[in-house]
Amino acid sequence: MSSRRATTIAGSLVTASFSAVLILSLPAGADDQGPGSSKGGKPVGEAPAGVRTTTLLPERISVDNKSGKTAITATVKNEGSKDSGRIRLLVVGFDGLTVKSVQGCAAIAKKDLPAGSHSGFSCPVDNLAAGASKSYDVDATFDLGKTGKICLPVQTSDGKKTFWQQGPVPFGTTNPSPNEPATPLLLGTDNTPAAPGGDELPRTGVGRDLLPLGAAGVSLIAAGAAGLWWSHRRPTARPS
Repeated sequence: MSSRRATTIAGSLVTASFSAVLILSLPAGADDQGPGSSKGGKPVGEAPAGVRTTTLLPERISVDNKSGKTAITATVKNEGSKDSGRIRLLVVGFDGLTVKSVQGCAAIAKKDLPAGSHSGFSCPVDNLAAGASKSYDVDATFDLGKTGKICLPVQTSDGKKTFWQQGPVPFGTTNPSPNEPATPLLLGTDNTPAAPGGDELPRTGVGRDLLPLGAAGVSLIAAGAAGLWWSHRRPTARPS
């Protein structure tokens, strides 16, 4: 092998190794959320002809092990052939997942939150053209000693009708990493806390289990009692 060729190969190996170190050293963050997923989502009420709203959540998020802070991207889409008209997206947290703020959205009054939820925001989407989408930056905290769930309903702007609802769907991990700077959580996975005897999670709130969706607009059903929460308990916050 000529010295020139050997030098070229060696240089390539050094460059590749340096790139690998850079990639591996980058911390997991809000930008490393993987592709969006509609896991846990279902149509609820009948949307106008030609309108098909859905939502997306990241397949993974990263929780800071010291502060518990995390960031989530919530996306609403119109996969139909016609404009959606004025709609809104709600972002609601359950159990260990607390929604702190959502860009451009108003907090839902505590009295208007569903049973088992402790935080939520109402986001005025106005109109989504056919094929268009809109994303919102969600700041949240996650108590890694509990389960944590999020819910994304899509409604008419006055909240009288729900077209689509994703969740309440959990984020979590079955392989806790308390000694690392951050813990990665996967969508659709119940969280297992990193603690001795952590097989049994504390049961927090009312109706911890995944709540069913009804075909006639029944959205969040409290444990043991059926109720049209989104129809009868509308948030006081109104889109601007």
